[in-house]
Amino acid sequence: MMIVAEVLYWGLLVVLAIPVLTFCLQILIAILPGYRNQKINLQSASVALLIPAHNESAGISDTLISINKAATTNTRIIVIADNCSDNTAEIGRNYGAEVIERTHETLRGKGYALDFGIQYLLKNPPEVMIVFDADCIVHPDAINALVQAVVSGKRAVQALYLIQAKPNSPVKTRLAEFAYVVKSWTRPLGFYRLGLPMQLMGSGMAFPWEHVKNANLAKGYIVEDMKLGIDLAEQRLAPKFCPEAYVTSEFPMNDEGASSQRKRWEHGHIGMIVQEGLPLLFKGIRSGSVEMISMALDLCVPPVALLFLISGVFAFVSLLLMFANETYFPWGYGVIQFLLLSVFVMISWLKHGSKILPFFELVTYAPVYAVGKIQLYAKFFVNRQSEWVKSKRD
Repeated sequence: MMIVAEVLYWGLLVVLAIPVLTFCLQILIAILPGYRNQKINLQSASVALLIPAHNESAGISDTLISINKAATTNTRIIVIADNCSDNTAEIGRNYGAEVIERTHETLRGKGYALDFGIQYLLKNPPEVMIVFDADCIVHPDAINALVQAVVSGKRAVQALYLIQAKPNSPVKTRLAEFAYVVKSWTRPLGFYRLGLPMQLMGSGMAFPWEHVKNANLAKGYIVEDMKLGIDLAEQRLAPKFCPEAYVTSEFPMNDEGASSQRKRWEHGHIGMIVQEGLPLLFKGIRSGSVEMISMALDLCVPPVALLFLISGVFAFVSLLLMFANETYFPWGYGVIQFLLLSVFVMISWLKHGSKILPFFELVTYAPVYAVGKIQLYAKFFVNRQSEWVKSKRD
């Protein structure tokens, strides 16, 4: 019986070690000194910016203003007014964008809107296609940096895309911002320094036209960006990070909107780990593709709150087994793994999170924040979100 328990324990330890050690490696490489931003030169490639928008009249004007300021020469701005019942299309035209309107009773979501935009571009294709959300701010030089990275690297790239908490936001929103910073900046920076790929994040995605013109987007995925990155990785064209391009958005202050947004992201991510991450890992091992393996390992790191919860429960069970058996080996390894993860979460906070929330709030509220998400993760098994739903804004 004890042998069976040890074998089971070792199996669980190894499975959990894959995302934990991937997370720690990414953070470790990210904090090393020596990285400098690449010099951004003026680019002349033809560019099409796709902006899928569903009832975005409240915020799309700010997005278009920022894009017009950052746009390079020979740039087209296309707003895809998808199933809109407001004046999103009119605002887009007022700011000089080409506007195409799409309506469908059942096929709704960003993937369908992007596919509609790509079909539109087939008539006059660009060299580079970039996707921005309709509620983001595109910072100066971001478009130029993305175009430069695509042209020089001949593959898709992802901007540094940060979703930020508004001033005076509650602690849970700032904790969500910190978790997103780790996911979209600290961890990708680590793999970037190793020459490895990253996931697509939805806004600030740029592609060579030849790589995206046949993309399979009209499938209704709730994390269509993640799926597209996986598809490119399987073609050995996995996206790379472009930290010189900076794009921002804000978390909704509306509780229902924030909850809906988190559910869509996290259920979509967990689903992709099961459906795509493990198969991609095995495919990469069989083919000897470092690119596929690293993309799969990155994908298999779950949301940091979930990883912290699973590691914490495993460490607690390990402690009980240590005391019950009065021996450290092998039960102590679960505790060490949890402590290692905790240390690297703190290191990532020092790297990119200290300006978001103070240390006291991190150590005091992070465990509460993680435990509070148990219900969200439980719903993955009993009430999983599988269809795209627009998050309510403020």
